[in-house]
Amino acid sequence: MTLHPHSLAQKTEIMVEHFHQSTRHRIGGKAKAMVVTSSRLAAVRYKQSFDKYIREKGYPIKTLVAFSGQVTDDVDASKTYTEGGMNDGIAGRELPERFGSDEFQVLLVAEKFQTGFDQPLLHTMYVDKKLEGVHAVQTLSRLNRTHPGKDDTFVLDFVNDRDEILAAFSDYYEVTSVGDQADPQQMYALQASLDAFGVYRADEVTAFCDVFFKPRLTQSASDHAQMNSIIDRAVARFAALRDELRTSMPDAECRQAKEEAQEEFRAKLHAFRSLYGFLSQVIPYEDTDLEKLYAYTRYLLSKLPQRASGPVYDFDDEVSLKFFRLQKISEGEIPLQPGSVGQLPGPTAVGTGLPHDAEIELSRLIDLLNDRFGTDFKPGDQLFLDSVREQAVADEGLRQAAMANTLDNFKYVFAKALEGLFIDRMEQNEDIFSRFMGDADFQRVVEETLRKQVYDQIRTQPGTGAAATTA
Repeated sequence: MTLHPHSLAQKTEIMVEHFHQSTRHRIGGKAKAMVVTSSRLAAVRYKQSFDKYIREKGYPIKTLVAFSGQVTDDVDASKTYTEGGMNDGIAGRELPERFGSDEFQVLLVAEKFQTGFDQPLLHTMYVDKKLEGVHAVQTLSRLNRTHPGKDDTFVLDFVNDRDEILAAFSDYYEVTSVGDQADPQQMYALQASLDAFGVYRADEVTAFCDVFFKPRLTQSASDHAQMNSIIDRAVARFAALRDELRTSMPDAECRQAKEEAQEEFRAKLHAFRSLYGFLSQVIPYEDTDLEKLYAYTRYLLSKLPQRASGPVYDFDDEVSLKFFRLQKISEGEIPLQPGSVGQLPGPTAVGTGLPHDAEIELSRLIDLLNDRFGTDFKPGDQLFLDSVREQAVADEGLRQAAMANTLDNFKYVFAKALEGLFIDRMEQNEDIFSRFMGDADFQRVVEETLRKQVYDQIRTQPGTGAAATTA
């Protein structure tokens, strides 16, 4: 629905006409506007729609579009778009300066310039993207920069609810404090709780770390196999929890108790890894046992078997737009009331939650990914993963590995390369990067999904088949 031509045309007309009639004459005729879109492809479509409408009307308005990487057309895969290509060569660091000139009036963005962008002439913002929490505050606050003659600002929102925006700003309006403080002793309580399960042994953690922390120049292929064999012992004990319970209860109860015990261990392992990664940045534990367990748990989590039970989601292959209507819901201010004090939660009791049942591939639907992992990613975040995939497809080493190996064998090369691609792009999407590096289950879903997509794309592209390779 969002990218349907009818939807784009109607919203484009509303925004351009509003800017032409109400905005461009403000701040001494220098007022500018930003259009916040839901994805890189949406930014491309809006740029095309804006320029077409402005050209037909003959309005003295020029636009720029801002998005990262390369976007493939969803209708014609042979067409691709880049920031510079759509802006007649203007891209990257040059964009803010050129947008600040008298030449351009409207900036259409997709996951860029929503934080840290300082343009005092920005008066109006058109929002066609779901905004929540601190992202709403950061995005809408682009309008807050003062300038002589700038007496007000304006937001035209197609998506968000005024109460949600009010709630997002209220936490930061006057005094914002952090709630319950993290207790450094939580680390030791979690460690003791994990030790009690008997899934891993202290000598195995030490043996794993002896190999893991070897200098890179002295590491060999056999070291990887040795670390895997050590981890496999704990994985076997994790799977054997059911056998220990079987003697004392019926099979049905045993299965449930086994899953509960396994998921409790998994949740505590997740909690330990996340809490140590957070607290160790500010608290000098000086405890090598904690550091060793942290390194060990990162790999153990990636090899623990997943739950066999849980609901299965199924989706239709296509969704078609049958009805569409734009309707004005409200107009007015969102007043913030003084006297309220916001509070951000701090880590308290950890290791007590269980993961959601279902496991959803990233490429299916981003909000179900959020349901599965408890994240708050937006549809535009999928495009960060798309850019990683396209870079992987273009990597010559991965192309050769894909042509020479089965999908299963390809993972040994791809997993290492994927981590490097995420590190190279860590500043483009810090939320996904942090979750990928710190959550083994999340990392596994991303790796498995992207590995298959990259493998299939490489082997089906023209000129990459076996015959072409031989030639």
